[in-house]
Amino acid sequence: MTTSLADHLRSLPDESLAALLQLRPDLVVPVPADISALAIRAQSRVSVARALDGLDQFTLLILDAGRLTRHPDEGTTATDAILAMATAGPHPPAPTAVRAAVGRLRALFLLYGPEHAMHVAAAVDEVSPYPAGLGRPAADLDGRAAALCADPAKLRRTLLAAPPSARAILDRLAAGPPVGSVPPGALQAPAIGAQDADLADPTNGGAPTGSPVRWLVDNRLLVTISAGSATAGGTVELPREVGLLLRRDSGPLGPLQTAPPSVAAAPREPKMVDSAGAGQTMEVVRHTEGLLEQLAAEPAPVLRSGGIGVRDLRRLARTAGLDEPTTALLLEVAYAAGLAGEMELPGSATGRYGADQQVLPTGGYEVWRAGSLAQRWEHLARAWLTMTRQVGLVGRRDDRDRPITALSAEAERAGAPATRRAVLGVLADLEPATAPTPEELQALLDWRTPRRSRGREAAHREVLAEAAQLGMTGLGALTSYGRLLLGELTSADDSDGDPLGLHADTESGDPSSAARALDALLPAPVDHFLVQADLTVVVPGPPEPALAAELEATTELESAGGASVHRVTTASVRRALDAGYTADDLHELFRRRSRTPVPQGLSYLVDDVARKHGGLRAGSAGAYLRSDDEALLTEVLADRRLESLTLRRLAPTVLSTHYQVNRMLTALRDAGYAPVQEDGTGSTMLTRPRVRRAPARVTVTTRTLDPLAAPKLPMPRLLGVVEHIRRGEAAARAARRAPAVVRGGAAGLGGGPVPAHTHSEALAVLQQAVRDRALVWVGYVDAHGATASRLVKPVSIGAGYLRAEDERTEMLHTFALHRITAAVLAD
Repeated sequence: MTTSLADHLRSLPDESLAALLQLRPDLVVPVPADISALAIRAQSRVSVARALDGLDQFTLLILDAGRLTRHPDEGTTATDAILAMATAGPHPPAPTAVRAAVGRLRALFLLYGPEHAMHVAAAVDEVSPYPAGLGRPAADLDGRAAALCADPAKLRRTLLAAPPSARAILDRLAAGPPVGSVPPGALQAPAIGAQDADLADPTNGGAPTGSPVRWLVDNRLLVTISAGSATAGGTVELPREVGLLLRRDSGPLGPLQTAPPSVAAAPREPKMVDSAGAGQTMEVVRHTEGLLEQLAAEPAPVLRSGGIGVRDLRRLARTAGLDEPTTALLLEVAYAAGLAGEMELPGSATGRYGADQQVLPTGGYEVWRAGSLAQRWEHLARAWLTMTRQVGLVGRRDDRDRPITALSAEAERAGAPATRRAVLGVLADLEPATAPTPEELQALLDWRTPRRSRGREAAHREVLAEAAQLGMTGLGALTSYGRLLLGELTSADDSDGDPLGLHADTESGDPSSAARALDALLPAPVDHFLVQADLTVVVPGPPEPALAAELEATTELESAGGASVHRVTTASVRRALDAGYTADDLHELFRRRSRTPVPQGLSYLVDDVARKHGGLRAGSAGAYLRSDDEALLTEVLADRRLESLTLRRLAPTVLSTHYQVNRMLTALRDAGYAPVQEDGTGSTMLTRPRVRRAPARVTVTTRTLDPLAAPKLPMPRLLGVVEHIRRGEAAARAARRAPAVVRGGAAGLGGGPVPAHTHSEALAVLQQAVRDRALVWVGYVDAHGATASRLVKPVSIGAGYLRAEDERTEMLHTFALHRITAAVLAD
C-alpha cells in the first residue's frame, strides 16, 4: 500500500515538521492552511527546484541513483539499492557517505517513506528530467531501439562497429546531457560508408561525406526527437541503456566525488594577504570620496531612461584618474550605500539630455566622511555585498541593443547578492590565505551547487575582480577582516532573533569586529602635518576627520596616497578667509598642527592675503561695490577684465552694477581682487560655499544578504507555525464531518439531526444551543464570499452577532447573524 506525502507528514511529530520547515523555509511563505496544502507545496516544481539548488554534486547523484533504481510498478526505491548503484564504479565512495547523502535527502523530503520503500518527490523528474545525465529508457523512445537494447550481445556488437567519429559523439552524450542538437541537413545526409553514390552536397560540406549522426540513428544507437530539415537543425537522444553500457568503466552514475576538489596552490602568508587588502581599502575610500566630491562640484544628469550617460561616466573616470569599470563600480556601491542619490532640478529647469534629475552626494555622505577609514570601508563593503546590482553589465548592450548605463534599471539582478555570497563562501571555507585560480574556484562552485553555478562563470569572475578592487581579497585570497565581515552578514542572515535582517550591527555605534580588525592593519590616523619651506604640507598618514576638513579648507591637494601632499596657495588662503577663518586662526592652525617650524614665507602669504581680503565691500544694487580706498575703486573701474560688469561710479567710494552680487563677486575674484560681501547694515557676511545634497536614501546594508531567499525563522516560531498547520488540519477534518446542509450540500440527513433551512429556524436552533450550552454546526459566508462551517458552542446572541467558543482552539469567534446560512445541533 502506497503512502502519500501528506499521510507521511501527518504521522511526524511536531519537531520533525519544524525541522523540515527550517531546511525549506519557502514552505511557510505563506503559511499552509493544513497538512495537505503543505504536502502539495513541498512537491511543487518551484519548491523542489529551490531544494535541489542547495545540494552538492554528490548528493544530487545519490538522488539520481534513487530515481534510477525505482521499482517499475510501485515507483519506490530502497537505501540498499541506492548503495549498490553508487558503489558499482571502479572507485566507489564510502557507504557511510552514501547513507549520509540519503539522510540529507530524507530530511528535505526529496525522498520520503521507510528505507525499504522510499518515494521520490513528484516534481523531481519534472525539474531534472535526465537522472545522472542519462536519457530515457529505449522503450519510451522508440520500439526498434528498445529491441536492440533488449539484446545485450547485439548492442555491444553495434557499439564496437561504430566509426570513430560516431563513437566520439556517443561518448560525449554518455557523459551527459543525453540530448544533442545536430546541424541542418545532418539527419538527411547519407550515413558513413554510404556516401560514395551521392553527389556533392553543399549542406554537408561540399564533397560527398557521410554523417556519423545519421549512422547512429540508422543503427538505433540514437533516437531522433525532431528530424529538422536542410535549413533547421534536429535533436537526438541517447537511450538510457546505451548510456549505461558506455559508462561501464566509470560506473552508472559517472565519477563520484564525495568531497570538493582540492586547490593546488599552497596558502600564502596571511600577513601579506591582509597588508595587500588593507592598502586597497585605503584607495577605495579615497577614490570614492574623490568621486563624490566631483559629483558635488558637477552633478551628473539622470537620463530619461534611467542612470547616468556614458559621457558623464567618462568625465568622472577621467577626473578621478580611474578606468570606467572601476568608476562604475564605486559609483554603484556609493549609491547602494546611500552616499549618492537623485535630486529634482528646481522649478522647470532641465539639464543636459532633457533630464530633470541629477545625481549628487546625499546628506549621509557628510556622516560617512566623519567616520574612521575602517568604518567607511566597511559601510561600502556591506553595501556591495547586499546590493542587487551586477556592475559587470555596465557598458554592455541589452536585448534591444542599447548600452547599459551606470545606475540604470537594466543592471538590476536580484540574484547578485547570492552570487557574491557563493564565491566568497568558497574562499572562506578554504584554509586562510589560500588563493585559488578562477578555474579552481569555478570547479569548487560546480561541486558545491552545480545547479546554481551552471552558466554563471562570467558572473563569478566579475565577483572575484570586484572583491579585489574593493579590498575584500588580497593577492587572490580572502582577507581576515573580509572573512569576519562575511561571517557577520551570514550570521545576521541566519540569526534567530533577526530573521528579516532589519537590524544592522553598525546601528549600535560600536565598530564591528571586521572594522576593528581592519583598523589594526591600517596606519593610525594622524593629527599633524609637516610644512615645508616651499609651502607644501606633507601629511605622514591618513588624516583624522578634523584635520582632513581643515586641509580641505586651507590647502590644495597635490598627491594622495598613504602619505598625501598638499600645497598652500593664495587661492587656498583666500578660500579659507571666505569660509570664515581669520589670519590669526590660520596662523594658529599651522602652528598647532605642524611638527616642523612654520616657514616665514607661509606667514607672509597669510598676512598678505588677509590684508587685501575685505578691502572691497559688495552688496546689492543689482549690486554695489564700495571701498574707503578711492584709488582701488578707480583701478577696478578701469580694469578691462571687468568691462562685462558695466560698473558705474555712484560716489568716490561706491560703484554699482545691474548684475547680481554673486556674479560680481565671482568676476572680481577671477580678476585677482579679494572682495567680501556685506549685508544691508554693512556687516561682513562670511559664509561657507553652499553645498547641494540629494535627499537622504536608505542604504541597502539593512537588507538580508540574499533577497531571493525566504526568511529563516527560529525554532520556537517554526513550532508555532506547525501548531497553526495542525489546527488547520483539524479544522479541515471537522469541516469534512459537517452535515451536508451546513457545507452547502443537499438537504436531508436521513436518521440524523433535523437541519434548519430558513434564517428564522437557524436563529431558533442557535438560541436553543445557547440555553442548553450545546455544540452546534454553523454554516456561514465569510468576508470573501466563500462558504465555511465551524463546530462551536454558542455563548450569547445579541446586537446582530453570535458569539461562540471553538472548543478545539479555545478561541471566541463572532459571527454576523445575517451571514449565517444554516445551523445544525451536533450529536
